[in-house]
Amino acid sequence: MRAHVIVNPGAAQFRSDPGLVQALGEACRGRAAWTTTATIEQLEATCREVAGARTDLVVLCGGDGSYMAGLSALARAHDGRALPAICLAPGGSSSTVARNWGRLLGDPVRHVCAVLDRAESGADGAVVRPTLLVDDGSGSTRVGFIFGTGLVSRFFDAFYAAGGGGSREASRLVARVAVGALTGGSLARKILQPLPCRLSVDGTDHPAHAFTLIVASVVRNLGLHLLVTHRAGEDPDRPHLVASTLGVRACGMQYHRVLAGRPLLGPGTVDTLARQFRVRFPGAGGRYVLDGDLLACESVRVSAGPRVRIVALDG
Repeated sequence: MRAHVIVNPGAAQFRSDPGLVQALGEACRGRAAWTTTATIEQLEATCREVAGARTDLVVLCGGDGSYMAGLSALARAHDGRALPAICLAPGGSSSTVARNWGRLLGDPVRHVCAVLDRAESGADGAVVRPTLLVDDGSGSTRVGFIFGTGLVSRFFDAFYAAGGGGSREASRLVARVAVGALTGGSLARKILQPLPCRLSVDGTDHPAHAFTLIVASVVRNLGLHLLVTHRAGEDPDRPHLVASTLGVRACGMQYHRVLAGRPLLGPGTVDTLARQFRVRFPGAGGRYVLDGDLLACESVRVSAGPRVRIVALDG
């Protein structure tokens, strides 16, 4: 069993406790190759090394953005060949994607050791999971799990402006937006204001010219029990897409449906499994979020990505 552990030292847990990086390296000694990647260039080089070594298991230690960057680099390095099994290990502030598919131990060292123990026993328990393939014209596609624009990108703008303080800060921000949508709060108006853009789903243009929300995902829980994409993972070839043109107050009135995993209501709402969709931004372009990373483009196309064998601890 050839395993390689890739650590993003810039992820939240490693920034707050740099000693974790050394402890993780010591825990991997004699059991797995181990690399820290502080830049995209280092990550790309490591993933090429992984592909050349025909590694069986890659453990990505970080947060959601680290998972997306690592998986994208692995897909490029393998160039259409089958990917190794992937473990999404903790290290970031929330690790939303990983929590959808298994139990996370709070300590990255304990988690990685538990995964390596299982892999060495020959019972890694890998489960095939779907992904998103995102092409924004930047020259290389990305492989991820949660895509969003409109209120999603504006929410992350506000979240990072407040310091990006993890799940606790995100919960406070969601509460402010939910209440403000019903009371006319300025933050809610800013985040929930419809974003000018065009949406095409499986080759058919939506008539609207602005959307409050466009989100697609292969996981149901987008964090904080927000079950907007309640059909995510139902069909690995068709990610769940939800788009809404509702105004600020109407969005607030639907918050209970999001928590319950029920479809959004309202004219113009899209709630479907789509083979692909495209979002086009007018003028100088717009921004979208992929697994917590804010990215800019003029147009972005999203479809089903490669299926990946995910190794997780039992929930």
